[in-house]
Amino acid sequence: MASPERNDLTIYDQYAQNWWSDDIRWVRTLKNLVPGRLKWFDRHVDWAGKAVLDLGCAGGFMAEALDEKGAEVTGIDPAKDAIAAAQAHAAETGGDIRYDVGLGEDLPYPDAHFDYVVCVDVLEHVADLPKVLSEVARVLKPGGVFLFDTINRNIIARLAAITVAEDILRILPKGTHDPAMFIKPGELQAALEMAGLILGPTTGLGPRGINRRGDLTFGPLPLRTVIYIGLATKPAQG
Repeated sequence: MASPERNDLTIYDQYAQNWWSDDIRWVRTLKNLVPGRLKWFDRHVDWAGKAVLDLGCAGGFMAEALDEKGAEVTGIDPAKDAIAAAQAHAAETGGDIRYDVGLGEDLPYPDAHFDYVVCVDVLEHVADLPKVLSEVARVLKPGGVFLFDTINRNIIARLAAITVAEDILRILPKGTHDPAMFIKPGELQAALEMAGLILGPTTGLGPRGINRRGDLTFGPLPLRTVIYIGLATKPAQG
């Protein structure tokens, strides 16, 4: 169970007005993660023309990147102010994205509706992981793909994600994560299987360099010790 001072999901609404301003370092960090994630995802799926749900979309960084790749994108998040910021930015830039306010435990979409569900920086925050994965499986079409990343649960991950990222470097707000909610790969695989999803390839994700602003850039890594990224498939009907 999350500690009251941890897993603070109010930060996404608190900073919604500045989501696309590039003025806030930790928000830029979230934005900088998108190309690194897509570098790996793009090896495994073709986005063009596919119906894609961005589950836990916040202010729309991943959703807009997928829209630019030709996907038919829907974004959903419980943070209503972040959703409003996403809607406003898409309207400003001409993005064709549907945004909804809602929870991963109760997705407001029909069965077998999406080709892909993308869920990044989310699973370690949800109240009911098995329910979220069950909903993901429900809304995926047979043969559809669930693409995710999350944080491993171990001493090194806690040091990197809490002590370094939140307390020392301040590239994330204090209280963003609750290390008790981090997910070991074996635990996630078991939960995916219970939801009827078959785990595919996984790898690590983490810092690969620093840009001109002094912010970290990200990409795939061989070790899954801290953040790991992967995909799972809903079996096709026989």
